[in-house]
This record gives sequence, C-alpha cells and structure tokens, in this order.
Amino acid sequence: MDQYIEFVSNHLMLSAALLVITIMLVYTFVAPYLRAWKSVTPQEATRLINHDQAVILDIREDREFQGGHIVNSIHIPMGMVNKRLADLEKHKDKPIIVGCRSGSRSASTCNVLSKNGFEKVYNLGGGIMAWEGASLPLSKK
Repeated sequence: MDQYIEFVSNHLMLSAALLVITIMLVYTFVAPYLRAWKSVTPQEATRLINHDQAVILDIREDREFQGGHIVNSIHIPMGMVNKRLADLEKHKDKPIIVGCRSGSRSASTCNVLSKNGFEKVYNLGGGIMAWEGASLPLSKK
C-alpha cells in the first residue's frame, strides 16, 4: 500500500489522468440508465411509429430537412424547439422520436422535452444517416 501512495505522490498528473478516465468510463456505462429518454434504432423507431403512433420530430435545419426526411415528421429546427413547445403539446401522450443528422443534436433536444414534461421521449440513434443506412424511406416533399 505504501508503494501505491508513493507512486501517486510522485506521479500526480498521471494519477489524475487515470482517475478522470475511470470516471468518464463509468459515466459512459451509467448515463443511459440515468437519463429520462432512451435511444432507439431505426427498426425500433419503425415499430414505435407503426404500433404506438409515435411522432417523429426532425430538428435539422431547413436545407437538411428539404434534402430528405422521414414521412409525416414534424419539422422544428433545434434552435426553435423551446419557442415551439406548444406545437408539440397535442402529442404529449404519444411517444416522440427526435431525429437529426447523426443523433447528437437530437440528444440535447430529448433532454429539453423530458424537462418539459414529455414522458415518452426517444432519440433516433445514428439519426437520419442510420435511417438511410437501414434502407428506410425518406420523403423530399
């Protein structure tokens, strides 16, 4: 035990780096269980749409949305979500699947929706890129 204490005292930066990396690794495994929303694959999203009448919220910018989007999705750019929460109130009892290009921007929007009382919130893991990768249809209308 004395050797560990001596090592840590002689190598503070290395020990601190190890501690930070360990905390980050633990957080990576624990975080999905702590957040109020879940991540879904395109196949799971399709099941939610078909069986539970889930609503798709596309938060990409206008030009991204016009390039192709999931059929019947609601388009509210990420920067406007807080201002347009009232537009989503009528869908509060349904599952809401939030999508963006890759799934990272939509994760922060899932947090916003969860904090505003939406209980069935899902992030489309991998975003529209994963949707396309699964050979699922996009509309350009």
